Amino acid sequence: MAYLVLAYPEIKKSDFDVIQNYRKENDKLFYNVVEPHFTIVFPVFDQTETDFIAEIKKQAATFNNFDFVLRCATINKDAFNEYFHTFLVPDEGYSNIVKIHDRLYSGILKENHRLDLDFIPHIGIGNSLNKLDCKKMVDQWNKDEFEIGGTVKTLTIAEYKNNNLRQIEEIKL
Repeated sequence: MAYLVLAYPEIKKSDFDVIQNYRKENDKLFYNVVEPHFTIVFPVFDQTETDFIAEIKKQAATFNNFDFVLRCATINKDAFNEYFHTFLVPDEGYSNIVKIHDRLYSGILKENHRLDLDFIPHIGIGNSLNKLDCKKMVDQWNKDEFEIGGTVKTLTIAEYKNNNLRQIEEIKL
């Protein structure tokens, strides 16, 4: 069992449907587990639920909601397995997500912060063991201009266990 923090973006239904329809075909790992999101804190295994919730609330207290705009898809190699991933990465709002991410890892979660890995704010839309499949996905998205704007107004604390996600609490920004 692990605890994590997600930010579910508020976006237009038509944009949500485009992302979900794409994920249904291309995101074999997470489509059935979680809706489109930005991961702010990756799974943490060494905290109690009570301590984790208290820490996230404490560290998130000074943040406000913010807007973002996605205009680019990228490819990323997973550091923990053989998969490659296709991400939608924000042009606007990128720094807000990085700052929240870093703050949430500044207290009791400091030892869980993976400084050996680049943190790239993203919404995952696809994955494959074949990097060229992900490159095709990236090229599909980037061949034409697109713009998906939205707002992050809350952080969701969740429990991840047996490939299932359970929402524990939502924090308003």
